[in-house]
Amino acid sequence: MKTETPVIEIKNLSRRYGQLEAVNGLNITVQPGRCYGFFGRNGAGKTTTIKCLLNLLQPTSGTARVFGLDPRRDEVAVKSRLAYVPDSVAFYPWMTVDDTLRFIASFRPRWNRAMEADLIERFQLDRRQKAGHLSRGQKTQLALIGAVCHEPDLLVLDEPTSGLDPIVRREFIQTVIGAYHAADPEHRTVFVSTHLIGEFEGLIDEFTIIDHGRELLTLPADQARERFQKIRVTFSQQPANLDLTGALHVRQSGRDMEILADGNRDRLLEKLRACHPDELRCDSLNLEEIFVAAGTLAAVKQ
Repeated sequence: MKTETPVIEIKNLSRRYGQLEAVNGLNITVQPGRCYGFFGRNGAGKTTTIKCLLNLLQPTSGTARVFGLDPRRDEVAVKSRLAYVPDSVAFYPWMTVDDTLRFIASFRPRWNRAMEADLIERFQLDRRQKAGHLSRGQKTQLALIGAVCHEPDLLVLDEPTSGLDPIVRREFIQTVIGAYHAADPEHRTVFVSTHLIGEFEGLIDEFTIIDHGRELLTLPADQARERFQKIRVTFSQQPANLDLTGALHVRQSGRDMEILADGNRDRLLEKLRACHPDELRCDSLNLEEIFVAAGTLAAVKQ
């Protein structure tokens, strides 16, 4: 059986700035058709990793491959199949919105005019307005239109919605990115770095969390929700000698307890039921809560 070439394959990637290790031995594999989340706090190494992928920075050591190609040797072949939206975008200020889109389209083998018209209307952009007069949010909208309208095989987004207001942000994530991916789910891949994790909840198939340039956690989203569970329990009286060894985190307020389970939910539930609680409930964590839990897990391991 033939194995598909990963869209992104990072092996033992490191990048130093003098004595600062921005990325340290990172490994990531992204298969075709995935919507992949790349999470981490500010300064964790996300943007540096992306720039190494796009040949905007050279790795200190390790390798980065896109579509199985080395972006340093095959830069044109790689970049012709992807679109990149950084966290801060800039355009030629004298060009209008329409000029800018025509300019971007001139470098692309295909361009979806119907999608462009729909997004211009959806974002309420004026085609005659000069790029230099656009707000930060409008520039982000223009960059996103330019990214998705040539229907790339890979969409690389680095904090793509940070300049958008909440309503437009939700519209873009759910409608634009969702529609782009759904149009050809087996081949179109999204790699998104963001701190607005909760807003991508319904799209992310798999994710990697990094901290200080190192991987903390890589999991399919559904497996992560199954692994990390929040148990809420209420007792009429505080039980004596309740052993919650193995819980990732325990918080107590009076008769109420909140317990974070890391793959050991059933064992913890068994212990709690033996103490005859008044109420007992178990819920999966969302991706943002899992991100916080991964930080707790890293602290426990240190």
